[in-house]
Amino acid sequence: MVTIQQGLQEDGIAISMAKLCRWFGVARRTVYYQPTKAPTEVNEALATPIKALIEEEPSFGYRTVAGLLGMNKNTVQRIFQLKGWQVRKRAAGHRPRVQALPSVATAPDQRWATDLCRIWGGRDGWLTLALVIDCHTRQLLGWQLSRSGKASTAAAALEQALLARYGTLGRVATPFLLRSDNGLVFTSRIYTRLVRSYGLKQEFITPHCPQQNGMVERVIRTLKEQCAHRHRFETQQHAMRVIGDWIGFYNHRRPHQALGMKTPAQAYALAA
Repeated sequence: MVTIQQGLQEDGIAISMAKLCRWFGVARRTVYYQPTKAPTEVNEALATPIKALIEEEPSFGYRTVAGLLGMNKNTVQRIFQLKGWQVRKRAAGHRPRVQALPSVATAPDQRWATDLCRIWGGRDGWLTLALVIDCHTRQLLGWQLSRSGKASTAAAALEQALLARYGTLGRVATPFLLRSDNGLVFTSRIYTRLVRSYGLKQEFITPHCPQQNGMVERVIRTLKEQCAHRHRFETQQHAMRVIGDWIGFYNHRRPHQALGMKTPAQAYALAA
């Protein structure tokens, strides 16, 4: 109505607001009424533990925070938004996906995945970290941190994974797949012979396509964000102690969205 009055005035026609309201059958008070919304108040009893947790672990999203605190994820998300704690969202739009067999499994011990990454160890320089995960439960079963990036490091992580799962080293009763990239470590004669000796079948991704081993790549990224990049390791022993504690947290306390907000250990217990 105000817009109409202004338009008439620009054309040299002066009409009162009362007359315009009568012409259009509109109550005059509705023209001037501006609805106001009271600011939403945040329950500080809920916000306080959320703030404490994300200050301790800034990389946690609202789903992880809700799982760890036993809160409703929608409530936690709303508090994130109102407090300005919302994590960075992914860019919208098409994201190309690699056309290959996914690194997933429908049951535990159907497909494992392994990979290597580098960790700065202070006085001990760059260290090589080898990881082995179960693609169904996301459990981080075996790991080894070494100054050597040779096959022996990857082999030690695999044997630790076998010990963690079966309690002994030996040929597995039911063979399953072990996915890795085509690096010299995983294609070496020493490593391939070891894998075969335990009854596992190696499965290599397409060269230069690390997305095909995305599950273990994601675990490595999470480990770096939430552990390695948040500490200044002084030595290899210091790094091993901190990483070992984080892996225990990851397996037994950290809920995973893909697992229905269960921890990897809980997912294995339910599937076993």
